[in-house]
Amino acid sequence: MISRTAIFTYTEDNFGVTPEFPFKKYPRYAALKNRHGKWFGLLMNVPADKLGLTGTDALEILDVKVDPEFGELLRGKPGFLPAYHMNKEHWLTMILNEKTDEALLFQLLDDSYNLVINS
Repeated sequence: MISRTAIFTYTEDNFGVTPEFPFKKYPRYAALKNRHGKWFGLLMNVPADKLGLTGTDALEILDVKVDPEFGELLRGKPGFLPAYHMNKEHWLTMILNEKTDEALLFQLLDDSYNLVINS
Protein backbone atom coordinates (compact mmCIF):
# COMPACT_ATOMS: atom_id res chain seq x y z
CA MET A 1 0.00 0.00 0.00
CA ILE A 2 1.24 3.47 -0.79
CA SER A 3 1.98 5.39 2.38
CA ARG A 4 0.87 8.85 3.41
CA THR A 5 4.55 9.71 3.66
CA ALA A 6 5.10 8.78 0.00
CA ILE A 7 2.20 11.01 -1.04
CA PHE A 8 3.48 13.89 1.09
CA THR A 9 7.02 13.46 -0.29
CA TYR A 10 5.66 13.46 -3.85
CA THR A 11 3.64 16.64 -3.38
CA GLU A 12 6.52 18.40 -1.67
CA ASP A 13 9.06 17.35 -4.32
CA ASN A 14 6.80 18.16 -7.28
CA PHE A 15 4.71 21.12 -6.10
CA GLY A 16 6.49 22.49 -3.03
CA VAL A 17 3.40 21.57 -1.01
CA THR A 18 3.36 20.22 2.52
CA PRO A 19 0.13 18.89 4.01
CA GLU A 20 -2.05 20.96 6.28
CA PHE A 21 -4.22 19.42 8.98
CA PRO A 22 -7.17 21.83 9.26
CA PHE A 23 -9.67 19.68 11.14
CA LYS A 24 -9.22 19.38 14.91
CA LYS A 25 -11.92 16.72 15.04
CA TYR A 26 -10.12 14.72 12.32
CA PRO A 27 -6.40 15.17 12.98
CA ARG A 28 -5.33 12.67 10.28
CA TYR A 29 -7.21 14.47 7.49
CA ALA A 30 -4.52 16.15 5.38
CA ALA A 31 -5.34 18.92 2.93
CA LEU A 32 -3.07 19.49 -0.04
CA LYS A 33 -3.27 23.09 -1.23
CA ASN A 34 -1.62 24.91 -4.11
CA ARG A 35 0.25 28.19 -3.70
CA HIS A 36 -3.05 30.10 -3.93
CA GLY A 37 -4.54 28.13 -1.04
CA LYS A 38 -6.88 26.04 -3.22
CA TRP A 39 -7.24 22.36 -2.42
CA PHE A 40 -6.12 19.81 -4.98
CA GLY A 41 -6.17 16.81 -2.66
CA LEU A 42 -7.57 15.62 0.63
CA LEU A 43 -6.21 12.51 2.34
CA MET A 44 -8.60 10.97 4.88
CA ASN A 45 -9.40 7.82 6.79
CA VAL A 46 -13.15 7.19 6.55
CA PRO A 47 -15.33 4.25 7.66
CA ALA A 48 -16.31 2.08 4.70
CA ASP A 49 -20.04 2.48 5.34
CA LYS A 50 -19.72 6.28 4.96
CA LEU A 51 -18.47 5.62 1.42
CA GLY A 52 -21.43 3.39 0.59
CA LEU A 53 -19.38 0.22 1.10
CA THR A 54 -19.90 -2.72 3.44
CA GLY A 55 -18.33 -2.63 6.89
CA THR A 56 -17.13 -0.02 9.31
CA ASP A 57 -13.35 -0.42 9.04
CA ALA A 58 -11.60 2.87 8.30
CA LEU A 59 -10.28 3.13 4.76
CA GLU A 60 -7.49 5.44 3.69
CA ILE A 61 -8.76 7.54 0.78
CA LEU A 62 -7.57 10.40 -1.39
CA ASP A 63 -9.94 12.92 -2.98
CA VAL A 64 -8.62 14.63 -6.11
CA LYS A 65 -10.09 17.00 -8.67
CA VAL A 66 -10.59 15.38 -12.07
CA ASP A 67 -11.84 16.17 -15.54
CA PRO A 68 -15.52 15.10 -15.35
CA GLU A 69 -15.26 12.68 -18.29
CA PHE A 70 -12.13 11.01 -16.92
CA GLY A 71 -13.70 10.86 -13.46
CA GLU A 72 -16.77 9.12 -14.89
CA LEU A 73 -14.54 6.55 -16.56
CA LEU A 74 -12.57 5.89 -13.35
CA ARG A 75 -15.67 5.64 -11.16
CA GLY A 76 -16.54 2.50 -13.11
CA LYS A 77 -13.36 0.80 -11.91
CA PRO A 78 -12.67 -0.91 -8.57
CA GLY A 79 -11.09 1.38 -5.99
CA PHE A 80 -12.71 4.58 -7.30
CA LEU A 81 -15.86 6.21 -5.95
CA PRO A 82 -17.80 9.44 -6.25
CA ALA A 83 -15.96 11.96 -4.10
CA TYR A 84 -16.52 11.87 -0.37
CA HIS A 85 -17.78 15.30 0.80
CA MET A 86 -16.80 17.01 -2.46
CA ASN A 87 -18.50 17.85 -5.76
CA LYS A 88 -19.23 14.45 -7.29
CA GLU A 89 -18.80 15.63 -10.88
CA HIS A 90 -15.42 17.30 -10.48
CA TRP A 91 -13.88 15.27 -7.65
CA LEU A 92 -13.07 11.58 -7.25
CA THR A 93 -12.29 9.37 -4.26
CA MET A 94 -9.50 6.85 -4.66
CA ILE A 95 -9.27 4.06 -2.08
CA LEU A 96 -5.66 3.55 -1.00
CA ASN A 97 -4.80 -0.09 -0.42
CA GLU A 98 -2.50 -2.83 -1.69
CA LYS A 99 -4.23 -2.68 -5.10
CA THR A 100 -3.59 1.05 -5.59
CA ASP A 101 -1.78 1.86 -8.82
CA GLU A 102 0.95 4.22 -7.61
CA ALA A 103 1.66 5.65 -11.06
CA LEU A 104 -2.03 6.43 -11.57
CA LEU A 105 -2.27 8.00 -8.12
CA PHE A 106 0.63 10.33 -8.86
CA GLN A 107 -0.84 11.15 -12.29
CA LEU A 108 -4.16 12.01 -10.63
CA LEU A 109 -2.34 14.28 -8.17
CA ASP A 110 -0.56 15.99 -11.07
CA ASP A 111 -3.81 16.42 -12.98
CA SER A 112 -5.65 17.70 -9.90
CA TYR A 113 -2.92 20.21 -9.13
CA ASN A 114 -2.98 21.47 -12.72
CA LEU A 115 -6.78 21.67 -12.86
CA VAL A 116 -6.87 23.71 -9.67
CA ILE A 117 -3.91 25.98 -10.52
CA ASN A 118 -5.38 26.74 -13.96
CA SER A 119 -8.90 27.49 -12.73
